[in-house]
Amino acid sequence: MNADRIAGIRQRLQALDPITLDVQDESHLHAGHAGAAGGAGHFRLRIVSPRFAGLNRVARHRLVYDRLADLMPAHIHALALQALTPEEDSAPTS
Repeated sequence: MNADRIAGIRQRLQALDPITLDVQDESHLHAGHAGAAGGAGHFRLRIVSPRFAGLNRVARHRLVYDRLADLMPAHIHALALQALTPEEDSAPTS
């Protein structure tokens, strides 16, 4: 069932022209959690898109959440989100 949710997340986020889009289902890590009891999932999302250029973190997250709004809270209970520009993604980490 969460494979369908991941596909739905990926499909909705294509509108943001992602270069990288990694969606991981972490629901199994939250078994017994109140949000998991209703069947909603916990997901980790990493998206790299040129559409985030010039936007602060809140604005980037808002773009993502706007695309996923119809899935919350019935299908997505929690979303850990990393939204980067291509330049940030390729910057060396030290």
